[in-house]
Amino acid sequence: MVAHIAPILLPPAASTTVTACQRVVSGSREARVLRVPGYGARRASTRRSTRAAALILFGATLAFGGIAVSPSDVSAAGKRVVVVVGPTGSHTGDYIKSAKSYAAKARSYGATVVEIYSPYATWSKVKSALQGANMLIYLGHGNGWPSPYGPFQRYTKDGLGLNSTAGNGHYNVKYWGEYYIDRYVQMADDAVVILNRLCYASGNSEWGSGYPTKSVAIQRVDNYGAGFLRANAKAVFAEAVTSVGYIIQNLFSSQRTMKEIFLSSPSRTMTYRFGFTSTRTSGMWAILDPSAPGRYYRSVIGKLSTTAASWRAG
Repeated sequence: MVAHIAPILLPPAASTTVTACQRVVSGSREARVLRVPGYGARRASTRRSTRAAALILFGATLAFGGIAVSPSDVSAAGKRVVVVVGPTGSHTGDYIKSAKSYAAKARSYGATVVEIYSPYATWSKVKSALQGANMLIYLGHGNGWPSPYGPFQRYTKDGLGLNSTAGNGHYNVKYWGEYYIDRYVQMADDAVVILNRLCYASGNSEWGSGYPTKSVAIQRVDNYGAGFLRANAKAVFAEAVTSVGYIIQNLFSSQRTMKEIFLSSPSRTMTYRFGFTSTRTSGMWAILDPSAPGRYYRSVIGKLSTTAASWRAG
């Protein structure tokens, strides 16, 4: 499924071995339902030339003493957002519902949005869409490290859980790990990655498997960010159970840094917040904001001094 890979000996991307983040309800395992608000949408620009045209118009109106569009609208019109939902079994529909609300919110700011949802979220389609993208929003299975599914290797860990083949349901998960993100994806300068409702990415464990130690949570966040940061991302946000709408809103409309955006979350607790310097990616910093000891449901890693304004200008 991976184009242009030299014939070297690599382990194949793995079939599903990791469950979606879940909680125990009445003796059975049920995926946590994430309720997110709906958002009005307006048609996005479909070509980067739209941004150039908007800039020309902006300059012309300034010359005549009027302002037809705001600078933030001009820059937002050129942004390309990719929203991906991998297969999560019977819960896929709920994940898609959340994803569609995020896509509508991005469009409401004038961004071009590409939506790729299970059962058609294959690696070839996602990889193609991510080239030059300014934002990735991914919902689906997470396969991180450390985990019970050893040993560590980069071919299936810390990436995306996608459909192994197109059109064959929501249970055919195949993991494309850090290696593939690093080697075959090149996002736009100052790109942002948002990982929502998956295990491991924010330091968390699978539902029902116990809470991780602080050391394990740190390693998980560091590892999950590594491939995306090498693919040109400046920040990798992970929200395991709550909406990421606040991130989208801030990126398109605020002057905040990535750190300030993370700390502005309606779900922030701050009581147990801490940071660390990445050992996987030089020069990068991470923040975790556990809701309680062991509850690692929120994180961000990257160059956190990057501003939303520089993202819009990228």
